[in-house]
Amino acid sequence: MPGPSGSAPDPATLWQRQAGLRVPQFPGPQLPVPQLPVPLLEGRLRMVAVLITANALLRWRADLLKASGGAAADLDWLLDLEAGLAWPELQALRLHPEREVSLRCDLTHLQSLWQRHRQQAEPLQYLIGRCPFRQFELAVGPGVLIPRQETELLVDLAVSLLPPSAPPALWADLGTGSGCLAVALASAWPQARGLAVDRSPEALAQAEANLRRAGVEGAVSLRRGSWWQPLQPWWGRLDLVVSNPPYIPSAVVDGLDPVVRLHEPRLALDGGVDGLDCLRTLLAGAASALAPGGWLLVEHHHDQSEAVLALFAAAGLQEVCAHRDLEGRCRFVVGQRSPAHRVMPTPP
Repeated sequence: MPGPSGSAPDPATLWQRQAGLRVPQFPGPQLPVPQLPVPLLEGRLRMVAVLITANALLRWRADLLKASGGAAADLDWLLDLEAGLAWPELQALRLHPEREVSLRCDLTHLQSLWQRHRQQAEPLQYLIGRCPFRQFELAVGPGVLIPRQETELLVDLAVSLLPPSAPPALWADLGTGSGCLAVALASAWPQARGLAVDRSPEALAQAEANLRRAGVEGAVSLRRGSWWQPLQPWWGRLDLVVSNPPYIPSAVVDGLDPVVRLHEPRLALDGGVDGLDCLRTLLAGAASALAPGGWLLVEHHHDQSEAVLALFAAAGLQEVCAHRDLEGRCRFVVGQRSPAHRVMPTPP
């Protein structure tokens, strides 16, 4: 099922809708929790396997939403990721109200997480420590940007340019964060070598854990530093580079919902006054860091397409093209370094 839903789109809330979380309102009272616990040790938390009738679970869900508010899709996402009740199964319960359902955690635990989300605007992804991205379930936590569904399209674009039958020899992910793009690309190109860069030690630790969890840690080298600089030994050899840089204008970051603004790292959100600071740095170095014929793919803010296209053109990249996101908005730009060898300035 899709990630937690969000509010209606407008210039100040598009980002938090991608995050899938809403502004908390007023907490409700504690609710009775029907359950039959059986102890079960799972992961790093002591959970309980719970047997409950479909009717009792649906009543608990309705009562919790009525008492604490919030989006039903967000609570359903929590039931899916934390309790192991997939969305189609949840819908089927309405047809079989007496059916017995097994959950992998108790309802008290779920209720506690939901109320923390509602009262303190904590992202659900941080609360459960996980977030789906393509076919993967990634570990996420405070200090690291939560992967968005839109960013999955960067992987599709990369693989469409260099399919598994003709993979790059060397690729890079600049501003890797949780490592979501690095994990996906390393899995798509198992014979290729990858480099993943981030300034944040917390992000690099999270990326390393996710690469290891996906079994692709041997295919990707992590480098700490700013954009192109840690990749200096490989300048001129990068066949494809992806980046989802900070691109939200500073004033827009200040107006984001608390679930994003108060918890996700500003370093991964704030792109400066016009949101283009990091994109300018990326484009300034692209023509020399990329291999001849190498590709650069970036994600940007929903209203930056024309400006980013101009930056690509000014950098001398060719085959420049805008691509749309899941809502039909221009969200990505792709460009290629000329296949001809040229002497280019050193990346910043």
